[in-house]
Order: sequence, then structure tokens, then C-alpha cells
Amino acid sequence: MAPMTSTPLPTEIAKRLKRDDSGLVAAIVQDEASGEVLMLGWMDDEALRRTLNDGRVTFWSRSRGEYWRKGDTSGHAQYVKSVALDCDGDALLVRVEQIGAACHTGARTCFFTDLDATVGAPTHATGPAAGAMSEIDQHDLKPTHEHHPTEDPA
Repeated sequence: MAPMTSTPLPTEIAKRLKRDDSGLVAAIVQDEASGEVLMLGWMDDEALRRTLNDGRVTFWSRSRGEYWRKGDTSGHAQYVKSVALDCDGDALLVRVEQIGAACHTGARTCFFTDLDATVGAPTHATGPAAGAMSEIDQHDLKPTHEHHPTEDPA
């Protein structure tokens, strides 16, 4: 790995990360404008620090054993718009402005191979939201700005 810089990842962020055995966290990259999921990469603390500070996405390449900033060789850069940590601390969501293709194959997204899957649909609401919906259904909901004819509009 490359040597750490003089400004490490802030402690409050580093404490929340749950890294795999190699010290990496999954980073899901999403197009900010369209919401399209573009790719999955891996970040260690230094790659995340660079991503947060430089405005461009940096990953740790597991196959090459080095850092790579998306677009430096291909021109297909990813400009950071926001970075979020999931509830468990084991995944990042990096929203970007994508220039060109996100995938090394030249495709816009790395997720272009659909698998056969049974499409599911709920038959009835279950879980915590089901109780909330039942409660709402039982009450007569009124608009928040209801007009009463007897009120003076002025």
C-alpha cells in the first residue's frame, strides 16, 4: 500500500467504518442526476480520505495492489457530489457526476448483465409500516389547508 499522508482520515469517520479482513469497505457509485448505480469499488481509509478531500473518486485496486483515481487513464472521471456511510458502517454510497463510461468495458454502468430472477410482489403489507398504514386507513385524513366556507379568507 501507498504510505499514509500527513492528514489521515478524520477519527470520527474512521471509527464508524467496518472494514473487511483486508481493511476495505465497499463503495457503491451512483449517478447523482439519474440515480443509476454505476459500479462497485473498494476503499481503504486513504482512498476514502482522498475521495472526500479531492472531489474525485479514488479506489484501492485489489488486483493491482495500488490506488487508482477513476478517469486518470480513461478520461471517464467521477466527480464527487456526496458520500454517505450506511447504517452498519460497512458500505459507502458515493454520488457522482460521471463523465463517460463507468465500466472498464466501455459501458455506462458495470451492471448490464441481467440475471433470471423471479419477480416478487407483496400480497399484503407486513412489518412496521403495515401497522402504520392500518392506523392511517382507520382515520379520516383531511388536507392540512382545508377551506371552511364560514371563515373570512382575509
